[in-house]
Amino acid sequence: MTEAAPRPVRRRRSLGFLTPEVIMDAAMALMEREGSEALTFRRLGTELGVDHTAVLRHFGGKDDLLLALTDRLLAESLHGFVASADWRQTLTDLARRVRRACRAHPHSAALVAGRTSRGAAEFAGAEIVLGALLQAGLQGREAASCYRALVDTALAYSTYEAVHLTLPESARARDHEAWSREYRALPADRYPSIAAVSEHLAEADAEDQFETALALFLDAVELRAARS
Repeated sequence: MTEAAPRPVRRRRSLGFLTPEVIMDAAMALMEREGSEALTFRRLGTELGVDHTAVLRHFGGKDDLLLALTDRLLAESLHGFVASADWRQTLTDLARRVRRACRAHPHSAALVAGRTSRGAAEFAGAEIVLGALLQAGLQGREAASCYRALVDTALAYSTYEAVHLTLPESARARDHEAWSREYRALPADRYPSIAAVSEHLAEADAEDQFETALALFLDAVELRAARS
């Protein structure tokens, strides 16, 4: 009777390389490759060549990992950032950086960008934004309210855009074409307001939408500061 061949032993890597940063790199790469639903500790362990319990030594649970990824996105946004002497330019530059980070990691951003990380990058960002609003002339409760609203607006738009980027390219193309086809084909007698601007709707791309929303918000800050 022939003996069965021994089963190959799967070798695990030494755990000396495993750090929170390495785990977050793997988590973000996995989500961008296969979608956020692929993110589990067992899958991370497989990706890193370790038992999933080794990952749990650095993050007590999935929510801890998600909060760390939230702060990681914010840290990427802040990397190399230098505040301007002009408060409006500071807020504009920072909002654009947040958007770029979310666009660079759309699956990750769609999952975590709405969270409050309570991490170092979030605190650093809050200090920059609040400092700019105080420089603009807002104070106390009004500065705090505008800070929360501005951050949520920038993150909400960036997350919305990130979710759209996770769609198949064909679906995104159809959504874009709707502005120059279906909207322009609507009967003017039934939709007179749409007809009045229909030729321009397709021109308002994602870049234009973000910049317009940001400018409207900063204009409101300027008006409130002047009023107070």
